[in-house]
Amino acid sequence: MKLRVCLGLGSMGLLAVFLPAADFRHGQPAQSARDAAAYVPDLGSLSAPRSSELRELVERFREDRAAFERFHSAEGSARQVQRMRAFHEAWLRQLEQAPYDPLETEGRIDWHLLRLQLRYELGLLARTEKRNAEMVPLVPFAEDLARLIDERREFMPLQPAEAASALARIRAAAEEARRSLEGAGAAPASRIAALRAANRLQALTKGLDDWFKFQDGYDPDFGWWTREPYRKLTATLAEHGKFLREKVVGQKAGEDEPIVGDPIGADGLALDLEHEMVPYTPAELIRLAERELAWCEAEWKKVAREMGCGDDWKAALEKVKADHVAPGEQPALIARMAYEAIDFVTRRDLLTVPAHAIDTWRMSMLSPERQKVAPFFLGGEQILVAFPTDTMDHAEKLDSLRANNRHFCRAVVHHELIPGHHLQQWSWTRYNPHRRVFSTPFWVEGWALWWEFRLWDLGFAASPENRAGMLFWRTHRAARIIFSLRFHLGEWTPEQCVDFLVDRVGHDRHTATGEVRRSFNGDYSPLYQVAYMMGAIQLRSLFAELVESGKMREKEFHDRILQGGVMPIEMVRARLMGTKLPRGYASSWKFAGDRP
Repeated sequence: MKLRVCLGLGSMGLLAVFLPAADFRHGQPAQSARDAAAYVPDLGSLSAPRSSELRELVERFREDRAAFERFHSAEGSARQVQRMRAFHEAWLRQLEQAPYDPLETEGRIDWHLLRLQLRYELGLLARTEKRNAEMVPLVPFAEDLARLIDERREFMPLQPAEAASALARIRAAAEEARRSLEGAGAAPASRIAALRAANRLQALTKGLDDWFKFQDGYDPDFGWWTREPYRKLTATLAEHGKFLREKVVGQKAGEDEPIVGDPIGADGLALDLEHEMVPYTPAELIRLAERELAWCEAEWKKVAREMGCGDDWKAALEKVKADHVAPGEQPALIARMAYEAIDFVTRRDLLTVPAHAIDTWRMSMLSPERQKVAPFFLGGEQILVAFPTDTMDHAEKLDSLRANNRHFCRAVVHHELIPGHHLQQWSWTRYNPHRRVFSTPFWVEGWALWWEFRLWDLGFAASPENRAGMLFWRTHRAARIIFSLRFHLGEWTPEQCVDFLVDRVGHDRHTATGEVRRSFNGDYSPLYQVAYMMGAIQLRSLFAELVESGKMREKEFHDRILQGGVMPIEMVRARLMGTKLPRGYASSWKFAGDRP
């Protein structure tokens, strides 16, 4: 049997290497004085626990799927859907027939995760087909474009004269579609479908450009026949895309993109919740979020009284927003806060923090354009800091200062770095990295928000203003569940979501707009905004079950979560408990309880 050298964290018999609290000087790590050996784990520990028996199988699936996606580059084409459906059905069929009983705990977890992923991918393909059908009146020529791209990928023989004719036909179809949409009596097109169509058209136009450049200059006949039809077609496609965005979606030149989004409906939410192993309905999740929001509002009143504002929590929030550093001083503030959080968790021995992770995080500043979508921070190994720049107008500078005040920052730096996202990302590349194919925001964002819960309970907020900063974010995460689910159910418009954040969370309108735009116009999954709070509640429930009950030490609990790799938290629970899941296992963990 092969021995695996496991380089790693401290639990389960492995040597922990981390920066001792004594190495901090005035909030900064004494990197230059550190023994270089602190960067190397215990190489003598070769008797690490056995990895999953299905690790190589999961890695094979991930690489095979990625290769198919690169090959079938015409996103959403009938050919791509057909091939990807056959691929996933074949994997699911073979997985169901594979021996299950010999698998141990880790292997059974991977078996269930892979089956869950395969079923979800098939559901997404069905969703793609439904959306393609809805887009046909807007881009009826899309499949003809995709066919050219697919046939080039599959090395189908190409006759230049026939290719020129195909380009001309597609151009004529695009012009006819435009006339039909503009004609008197035409049914008004959906903004949502129009945005989907415009985005698909943009991707297909890029694919068409690759198709043309592949032959042009290499085959003299191809260029002679197709160069002019290609030029006219690309101009027509650009005009059609502009028409969809400006006249149907409502995007005006020189203005920010309107918030349209792409609601997936009740059926779509059911599919996504099944994939995330969250056995609750959207209505139940909204009720849970309202409970958390009520807890936040009660805590806000306590903080407001301590700050001399009576029960007026919005007045207390205004005081917090006004407390910011001067322009140019934000990077130093963020660095101090990062090391303050590291010192807090290492002194209490709450989890293993490797020296290498401490010494490798970086910082950069968000551009004014990025701040329209992300008015606060983003993070991981590199924390992206929002703060005013000299190119902003006066009102924008003031908005950015308010949004990135000292106390909001202190409440979020540890979320983005250590013990939050940076430590997560450091770990998932080193422990069970095959499970990244099962990535879920309930693990990713849930972990980072769980640390906001935990640090709140441990008194990390040293003043009422600090607690106000933490409460703002916690209130925001509860509100995210409500507005995002109501949007995807078709109950709220983006404008109602913005108003809700302003009224119930205390956002300035520009930050509320940025958060809603980020939620619906970006590439986040439909349940991403739900995952912060619900993932944290899952971990809070698991902490009570294992740590508060005395079954496990806190440090072991946190280390083993990071060592397990990214997965739905119900599977984290099975792993920490050593549960050998039965073949017919289905998600059933009601994690919410009564405690906010």
